[in-house]
Amino acid sequence: MKNQQIGRLAMRVEGDLWVAYYAMPKTMKDALFLGSIQMAFVQEKSAKQIFMALMQDAVSMIIKEATGETAVWLEDSVRPAPAHERAGRA
Repeated sequence: MKNQQIGRLAMRVEGDLWVAYYAMPKTMKDALFLGSIQMAFVQEKSAKQIFMALMQDAVSMIIKEATGETAVWLEDSVRPAPAHERAGRA
């Protein structure tokens, strides 16, 4: 399969939680809830990286199950959410 984005890990702050979703590119419509953690526990960079790695593993499993392909995480794949997603709208 040619390298293409077939989904993404979307991280959002929702109240006191940092919430992870598997979402299609460019939309949060029908996003799949993966997990969440209290913001108090991910204030340090290392804790934040550990939680993100766990959520990336979850997305990788979803992609592998759906396509049979192994997900590739690019170094520059972490980007700020679009403004309309940061506002908490789907």
